[in-house]
Amino acid sequence: MPDTLAADVRAALHDHPFLHTALRAGVVNHAAAARFLGLDAEADVDAAATALRRHADALDGYGTESRDARVTMESRLGRVDDPEDALLAVNGAGFAPGEGALTGVLATGDVDATALGGVLGRLGVADVAVEAAGVAGDALLVVVGRRDGPDAVRAVEAALDGVPA
Repeated sequence: MPDTLAADVRAALHDHPFLHTALRAGVVNHAAAARFLGLDAEADVDAAATALRRHADALDGYGTESRDARVTMESRLGRVDDPEDALLAVNGAGFAPGEGALTGVLATGDVDATALGGVLGRLGVADVAVEAAGVAGDALLVVVGRRDGPDAVRAVEAALDGVPA
């Protein structure tokens, strides 16, 4: 199999991180993935599927780990102009407790960007719209609509129980 096909597989996976995760988990139909990635344009599907299979064999297996974090809910968040008062601020736009119609779900403890990625994935699957999100130090915050608060708390807790490792 030409090295260019293997290189094409690696390059295509960079554009589709979900497929990389699925390959690590061993839950991919390699021929279907090759067609999805468009790898059958220059080579036949079998050769592209074989390249994907070989790439998957070289990956570390998929695993998860539980994170030790306390999850709380902060109601009545709203936008603020002064980042000093904000629970989360990016480029001058912040969210702080007050009279707003949003809810913040705050996790403190063993959190990082990987945990935030897992949280956002869970919230996406739960169809919870995220207004803002961030992580810094030992704190992770997602801002959602008021009615989505309880579902968001459950999704954050579940995500922190199974962060990709």
